Amino acid sequence: METGTAQKKITLAFINDKSPILDLTCNDLAASGIEVSFRSENIEDGLSQLSALKTLPNVCIIDLDFYNKNVLAQLQELRTQYPTINLIAHNDIDAEKAVKPLLEIGFTGYLLIGSDTDDFKKAIDVVTNGGRYFSVGVAEIAQEYFSNK
Repeated sequence: METGTAQKKITLAFINDKSPILDLTCNDLAASGIEVSFRSENIEDGLSQLSALKTLPNVCIIDLDFYNKNVLAQLQELRTQYPTINLIAHNDIDAEKAVKPLLEIGFTGYLLIGSDTDDFKKAIDVVTNGGRYFSVGVAEIAQEYFSNK
């Protein structure tokens, strides 16, 4: 029996620099029914893979060195080329000087290392429904940032 409330399939991409933690999370998310469009180790490769897709992923989870100026410039390019993709950072840095530039680029989520698969699922659900999701360690930075906008 069809109920007419078919759930929209969530698609996901990962850009991370060889993070075994994120590899496990990616596998768990895929096993839970979230479709992983691709995985890449850097933004350049991620941009190439995005350009080859017929349908863009809903969310891109990125775990890179956010202090690197080149990475920030590449992230801005990613945001400019693909403004509809929700970007979620995954990192161990909870400092304002790392978080704020990502918020300025347009990230809608930030998960700290140690977040489990349920945290990822919640963040993905929130951002694909138009919200923002930030781990407790960076939530105050995000709240201050958005209250000043």
